[in-house]
Amino acid sequence: MREHVRLTLVSHAMTDAMAAGRFPTDEPLSPVGHRQADAAVELGNADAVYCGPEKRTRQTAELLGLQARIEPRLADLDCGRWRGDVLGGVRPADLAVWLTDPTRAPHGGESVVDLIGRVRGWLDSITSGRGRVIAVTHPAVVRAAILVALDAPPKSFWRIDIAPVSRTVMHFRGHAWTLRSNS
Repeated sequence: MREHVRLTLVSHAMTDAMAAGRFPTDEPLSPVGHRQADAAVELGNADAVYCGPEKRTRQTAELLGLQARIEPRLADLDCGRWRGDVLGGVRPADLAVWLTDPTRAPHGGESVVDLIGRVRGWLDSITSGRGRVIAVTHPAVVRAAILVALDAPPKSFWRIDIAPVSRTVMHFRGHAWTLRSNS
């Protein structure tokens, strides 16, 4: 029987790539990101704590005082050959396809639909237990989790803004995820 799970998704702190409008690599937090995480609100106790495998999520978790287990399904959206490129350096036609068709990945990485499927699988994997779960991850993963909870179409992905070190709380009560708050 499935029980009650409270999931707090925490978006990682700021990186230089975010500030410069570059597609992410495995970069560390920027000095601003360090200050953001240091100033973050206490998250309380958890029965399980996870983070994505990238340096920026691991550093955010550490600065928040969390001992997180790395979960590969919480990895950022794979931007393929666009990694490290400035957003304005991408061919406008390719960018338009990526932003309007969630099934496409013109960069050779992962499509939004694939990301949502990966996140859905992880969410399903944590519903068999009870308790509080914290996951430090990426804005893209948080967006995908929100779409799963709301059963919203993948084309809504880019309409959700997730700020650095923001918290999104979701609950699973027996049959479905609900979105509690986003701060």
